[in-house]
Amino acid sequence: MATDVMDDGSAEPATAPPPGAKGPLVYRQSIFTRVTHWVWAVAMFFLLLSGLQIWNAHPVLYIGQQSGFEFENSILEIGAENTPDGPRGFTTLFGQKFDTTGLLGMSTLNGQPNYVGFPSWATIPSVRDLATGRVVHFFFAWILVATLAVWLLASLVNRHLWRDIILKPRDLRDLPRDIWDHLRFRFEHRRRYSPLQKLAYFIVLVGLFPLIILTGLAMSPGMNAAWPWQIEIFGGRQTARTIHFVAMMGFVIFFVVHVAMVVLAGPLNELRSMVTGWYRVSPGMENDK
Repeated sequence: MATDVMDDGSAEPATAPPPGAKGPLVYRQSIFTRVTHWVWAVAMFFLLLSGLQIWNAHPVLYIGQQSGFEFENSILEIGAENTPDGPRGFTTLFGQKFDTTGLLGMSTLNGQPNYVGFPSWATIPSVRDLATGRVVHFFFAWILVATLAVWLLASLVNRHLWRDIILKPRDLRDLPRDIWDHLRFRFEHRRRYSPLQKLAYFIVLVGLFPLIILTGLAMSPGMNAAWPWQIEIFGGRQTARTIHFVAMMGFVIFFVVHVAMVVLAGPLNELRSMVTGWYRVSPGMENDK
């Protein structure tokens, strides 16, 4: 039990904060963290939707150096086929076929059947335009790379990377308890990131970001000509494309969970932190290290 030390040296139990008590505001997010956060949000939105436009040109994922025309090496395929009940959309994942009519393979555009992998509302541009999709995708890809470089340099200088992203032995010890608290929707508003937050941001910033950039470069013919060894690292062009797609899905999952946690933990406080840098911590957490 925590105690307060009295003037005469004796101790008494610490007084718990009254119900509904608010902690102080602390400066939690630097200007570099806030700016790069919002630039990434915009860039990833356009990258995702333009990427689906590009992917619709050939909605199949393979493992290996080449696509399988005379052999089967696909792991995911989205398409449409004629059936006794008429045209139907389908998705095949690891050999298991699912009817996905209305969403994947076959959707509706202006009241007419639209035979594409992902529906028009999920792509940029909304009509089939591979050239425009590639221009948008590459433009925001370089914005993402430049912003990541700025964030990395700033985070090394102000120690944000070491302090708030890299997991320490104490974080690993406290991680199971933190996961259990999140599963019960018990959130502590700390000055520093919790172990689960550190793990999530570490996976995204140190894992997914570099992976999606490197696999994107590996699919570029120009980069292949300059660095032919790069494509071999990922086991072939088609494997790199598959890893790129899976990393993108990882970002989508992170985004959904991230937004859910912001809503559950208090959206006004979380948004204020990412707009102004100031964050209201729980009582007694202002000196949390």
